[in-house]
Amino acid sequence: MTTVQSTSQSSSTVDQALLDAVNAKKKTDATTTEEAQDRFLKLLTTQLQNQDPLNPLDNSQVTSQLAQLSTVTGIEKLNSTVASLFSQIQSSQSLQSSNLIGHVVVAPGSKIALADGNALYGIDLPRSAEHVQVSITDANGLLVRKFDLGVQPQGVSTFAWDGKNDVGVLAKNGIYNFSIEAVSGKDKVGGSTLSFGLVDSVTNGPEGNRLKVANIGDVNAADVVEVY
Repeated sequence: MTTVQSTSQSSSTVDQALLDAVNAKKKTDATTTEEAQDRFLKLLTTQLQNQDPLNPLDNSQVTSQLAQLSTVTGIEKLNSTVASLFSQIQSSQSLQSSNLIGHVVVAPGSKIALADGNALYGIDLPRSAEHVQVSITDANGLLVRKFDLGVQPQGVSTFAWDGKNDVGVLAKNGIYNFSIEAVSGKDKVGGSTLSFGLVDSVTNGPEGNRLKVANIGDVNAADVVEVY
């Protein structure tokens, strides 16, 4: 005598088959989505062939299971597409970043390279300021020059330092540090300092492309504000 499974048992078997297929995919790369589909369809076909004619499988339940399998397949394909797209973007960014080698860039930093009375630096303000005071110090932290840039607009601005100290004497060539204090009325504006440097090399890491910049150090390519 043939044993006929009930609708609830059949539905439970189908649910478990789908769950096993999904879990198997998570546990091992060897199990593909196509294999999960084949197993699911074989089990579903077996249930349909052995269903009780007086109590057949509910069409809505079968449709729901197929929809779940379709969703799993769609997510798998989407993940594959996104991974491929991300790889292409990384390759494109690496190629673009490599073109910066040998160029001077402006990026967040607090160093000024002085050479024969010529030095460049920049500031980035979140909003306009009535006064921006610049302090330049040497490697020992001693103050070399302090001056006011006056009113400055929001955003990035670049300047040149003539290399002279507070008494008008030309400072020695080398690397100096600088800081800013921006105010508007009695309120501090904040802002950040920007340095100029020559790009020596580019490396590609998990956090994106990083540039090795003279006088600045390692810089995220996305943080570069200007290129010369």
